[in-house]
Order: sequence, then structure tokens, then C-alpha cells
Amino acid sequence: MRFASLKSKCFGFYCLFLISACSGIQNGNQLSESDTKRLKKIGLIERNEKIIKFYSVYKKDIAGSFFTNRRMASYWLDKDKPKKTSIHFTYYKDIMAIDTNYMRNSFTYSPYMEVTKIDSTKFKVFAGGKHRDVKLFFEEAIAKWQDSRTLK
Repeated sequence: MRFASLKSKCFGFYCLFLISACSGIQNGNQLSESDTKRLKKIGLIERNEKIIKFYSVYKKDIAGSFFTNRRMASYWLDKDKPKKTSIHFTYYKDIMAIDTNYMRNSFTYSPYMEVTKIDSTKFKVFAGGKHRDVKLFFEEAIAKWQDSRTLK
């Protein structure tokens, strides 16, 4: 019985660590210069591209999702296991569909948008935090995509 109690306490501390490690949704102008340089270096933003909203489920130098005035993107950088590194983006003009999943009944998973590109490939753009903040993140990103479609 003591082992189960210890196990549940360890799980609780682990969950607390994960929650506290999240940087939350940020406005793009809140990112540091080193964050912006890293994103440019890995090819996720270009000069004169503006990050509108950014979210990291962990440390920004390892993982993040964001949208800009031109694209949606997500990344996971694994320095120890480069084969596990994952970098995805698409320009708004190349998006066919966006589906949202708020993960309302999940304590351990972050809400996400599944972005389907015109070539049928998909990737996820995560956002976490209070429901209203996640909803706003999703709505703003989808509005940017829809606005780009009307400009064609």
C-alpha cells in the first residue's frame, strides 16, 4: 500500500513539473532575440515575418508551435537523437483544412490543430493553457488562414 501511495505522489510531482515547464501561449513580440534567431536558423521564419502567437509545451529551445503572418509551424528538436527531430510548417496558401481538438477530457495532452496541407500530409500545432486562451490561439490562426484565402 505504501508503494502505491509513493507512486501516486511521484506521478503528481511529475505532472506538476510538466505543467510548470510549459511556457504558455505568448504573443510573438514576447519571444527573445535568441528564440527568433533559432527559428530563423531552422528555417521556420524568414526576415520580415512576424510571429503572432507562440506556444511551447516544454522549453522553447526544444519544442514549440506558432503561427505568423505567413505560415503555421511546429518543431521538436532532439540534440541527443537527431532522428527524432521534427520540423513542420506550411504557408497558409498550402493549407487544405484545419481541424481543432481541445482535448477537454485529457489531463496529460495539449489541445492542438491538425493542419492538412494540399499534398494531404498533416502535422499538429499545439497550444495549451486556459481554455479561452487556447480558443483564441486557434481562432486567430484559423482567421489568418481564412484571410489569406480571400486575398487570392
